[in-house]
Amino acid sequence: MLRILGSARRFCDGASRRDFLQIGAFGAGLTLADMLRGGTAQAAAKKQPSRSRKSAIMIYLPGGPSHMDMYDLKPDAPVEFRGEFKAIDTNVPGVQICEHMPLQAKMWDKLACVRSLVSVDEHSDTLVMTGYPDRVNRIAEHPSFGSVVSKLRGEDAGAVPPFVSLRGMSRGTEPGYLGIAHRPFTPGGQGNSNLRLANGVTLDRLEDRKGLLGAFDDTRREIDATGSMAGMDAYTEKAMEMVTAGVVRDALDLKKEDPKVVERYKGVESFLTARRLVEAGVGCVTLSIGGWDTHGQNFTTLKRQLPQVDKGIANLIQDLHDRGMAEDVVTVMWGEFGRTPKVNMNAGRDHWSPVMSAMIAGGGLKMGQAVGASTAKGERPKDRPYSVPQLLSTIYRAMGIDPSQTFNNGAGRPMYILDEREPVKELLG
Repeated sequence: MLRILGSARRFCDGASRRDFLQIGAFGAGLTLADMLRGGTAQAAAKKQPSRSRKSAIMIYLPGGPSHMDMYDLKPDAPVEFRGEFKAIDTNVPGVQICEHMPLQAKMWDKLACVRSLVSVDEHSDTLVMTGYPDRVNRIAEHPSFGSVVSKLRGEDAGAVPPFVSLRGMSRGTEPGYLGIAHRPFTPGGQGNSNLRLANGVTLDRLEDRKGLLGAFDDTRREIDATGSMAGMDAYTEKAMEMVTAGVVRDALDLKKEDPKVVERYKGVESFLTARRLVEAGVGCVTLSIGGWDTHGQNFTTLKRQLPQVDKGIANLIQDLHDRGMAEDVVTVMWGEFGRTPKVNMNAGRDHWSPVMSAMIAGGGLKMGQAVGASTAKGERPKDRPYSVPQLLSTIYRAMGIDPSQTFNNGAGRPMYILDEREPVKELLG
């Protein structure tokens, strides 16, 4: 397999984080050999996605969004802490959010937030996607949330990938010890256009070529001691099912959506794509929007980005309700940490891991509330402190997944999905 680098995102530590795409079955393109390594094309074409199980949409705000300027404003704090933005009332008495998110304010009965999350000081999505900090996961290789969903859905996923990343791949989205078969499908680059059969190739021709390639692969599999060949077989079999059935291709094609709906999502189309993917039966979709590492000009950046986020969330959540999917889809939006309560000399806010906020919706969880509180200046949790893994545990439970379940790692040792498994009780009702 060939790995190519996607667009770079540079954070304050000087390191360039690049999402990478895989050339092959689930990456930027689909090669013929990858498509044909296993599976039955005719059977794949008959499989249909199922809505019998819940899905998750995980929205990542890279760089660390300011809790003080989104869901945890401090209107009574000194100006050097409260900043430029005003707090506005939501449609739930006693809950206020930022003035630049009026659409969410009008539908807060369908949303909730946790304002007392404790994080770690790492520029990485690893913690919020796996429940373990990057410094731990570089060795332990715990799987991402979406990869766990993929593992548990197994063969029942049909022609729909269990896990789709609309933001490419990162260490946080990787399957770890669950193996390559549970990597996310990434439709970036040429992946979307390659979700089809090549000109002149029929299903019968696919079957003939599959048999020939299988003869070669049997020998390769016998001498493969690492198990990667078997993992690649599962990975590429899913790719062929996707090509022949066309479910994912249709979900990614926004031209098949009502033009009026597309217009509503203008500028935040990834939110619409996420909705269409879970509607098609995808178990977990992750996406990102904007850049939130605002050491300087924090308020200028957020004046531009917050309305976009507000638009995306409001349209997505309302659509899920209108389609009767609100209970079946849990949505979470968060970054890696909060930002300093005190505004710095560059009109920015720096890294702040002692407390951050997260927005959550749907999945049968209790909405219309703000869980926990930070201190008067937003420095640390005042009450009900929760860890990031605890909120992730809550999302697993909303999906019907027991976070105390174990999988064997590469050494054969059973590993819990999460070590910290106590849920955010207020969200469970």
